[in-house]
Amino acid sequence: MELYAGKINKLIEELSALPGIGVKSAGRLAFYLINEPEEHVKRLADAMLDAKRNIRYCKECFTLTDQELCPICSSQKRDHKTIMVVETTRDLAAYEKTGKYEGVYHVLHGAISPLLGIGPGDIRLKELMIRLRGEVDEVIIATNSSLEGETTAMYISKLIKPTGIRCSRIASGVPVGGDLENIDEVTLLRALEGRTPL
Repeated sequence: MELYAGKINKLIEELSALPGIGVKSAGRLAFYLINEPEEHVKRLADAMLDAKRNIRYCKECFTLTDQELCPICSSQKRDHKTIMVVETTRDLAAYEKTGKYEGVYHVLHGAISPLLGIGPGDIRLKELMIRLRGEVDEVIIATNSSLEGETTAMYISKLIKPTGIRCSRIASGVPVGGDLENIDEVTLLRALEGRTPL
């Protein structure tokens, strides 16, 4: 027997399909939305549709943006000769919160994981190597301190060594198994400042 009417159940079902949202949280969100003024719900729905239709990858670093180039890549104030390699856009945002990194980024959109069938060709490594043909002094590898992140860091360092470009890895301070998006700015800053050559 269904607890709620069909349309409420459908809304709860759709919301619970979102990552990190269980059935109880989906129920709370559903009832919140049902009780909100229609204009507010329409603004939310319009914002989601607008984001889905207009957000794409930056043609330079592959973060998410609504322009051809993201604000970081298009900024003349950034050091375009230093590239920090991160796994996700959320990791990029975590470093941007420190306000101390002045270079640019490269977002891989994943990490090498043989167990999950994710190889070097499945992440944005080819695009990184193309970027390194330009004027680049240093690549900072800031992948997560997980098995996949470490595997990816080692693979990238082996690709970069023959180019003569300085390659470094963020220092410890980031706990093993920790995701960058969940780490405070002070720890991230210490890890950046204490990076080591690979």
